[in-house]
Amino acid sequence: MRIPPLLVAATLALTGLASPALAADGNPLEKTNGFYADPGSNPAVWVRDHPGDSLAGPIRTSIATKPGARWFGTWSGDVRTAVDAFTYAADVADKLPVLVAYNIPGRDCGGESTGGAGSPQAYRDWISAFADGIGGKPAVAIIEPDALAQLDCLSGDARQTRLDLLNYAAAQFAQKAPNTWAYLDGGNATWIPAATMASRLKSAGVQSIHGFVLNVSNFYSTADSTTYGKAVDAALGYAAPFVVDSSRNGNGHGTDTEWCNPPKRKLGAPSQLGGGPEMQLWIKVPGDSDGSCGYGTGVPAGTFSPALANHLIQGD
Repeated sequence: MRIPPLLVAATLALTGLASPALAADGNPLEKTNGFYADPGSNPAVWVRDHPGDSLAGPIRTSIATKPGARWFGTWSGDVRTAVDAFTYAADVADKLPVLVAYNIPGRDCGGESTGGAGSPQAYRDWISAFADGIGGKPAVAIIEPDALAQLDCLSGDARQTRLDLLNYAAAQFAQKAPNTWAYLDGGNATWIPAATMASRLKSAGVQSIHGFVLNVSNFYSTADSTTYGKAVDAALGYAAPFVVDSSRNGNGHGTDTEWCNPPKRKLGAPSQLGGGPEMQLWIKVPGDSDGSCGYGTGVPAGTFSPALANHLIQGD
């Protein structure tokens, strides 16, 4: 059973999300019945491989069985095949998958998650194949976390190249994935001033896709993120739909400035419609390390740690 169109429309109307984008693309919510819980996620695999561990039960209940995103990059192999397999499995289950494209050249400006495609053309080929892998299946696609917020670390020519690549990515989803809601990453609530981010989103082609996403892999509350999203909308000049990563924002950002596996963070609201933004989604996989720092010292970025997962469950 799928989400009734009238319920979808009512939910979006209540959140104030009247936008040209809503009429321009297929609605994946109407074609699915809830969000897809990835059986191949790092937490799910760890639980299956460690059934006797004392943390297996809590991680299974609180994280591994919850709907969340799958991230795709060079580790995914043939990205068209990988994306097709993931979205096909979700389609068979009548669930809505969330996918993250994370392969922009110069990714993370040499930080903990450094990497990305080796050249602009390699990225164009990769993101085109990514969109091909989704095709007509319903999906949500998150385009390149941090890519716009980190423009400041690039030189003038490199900045324009990145904007060109993000425009290309947005166009690929618009052209090849008609039942996908694609969202450009818009940073977090305190990183980039709202007017500056709105300008960057426009330059990256947000008008050609469904909207933008906030708080990916970060900890700001949904309320704070919603306030910021509305300020970005005001600067854009139209109510672009936006979603918020709620995977680790149950305790909010806190008073410290630590962003890498910090203490006292907690799981947030599970993937759902509404609550301020268009949707709250678990985009960062809870328990996957931000890098070898904080509570995750010695755990590379993207690697699952049951200890990190347990900290998020306990909120300590």
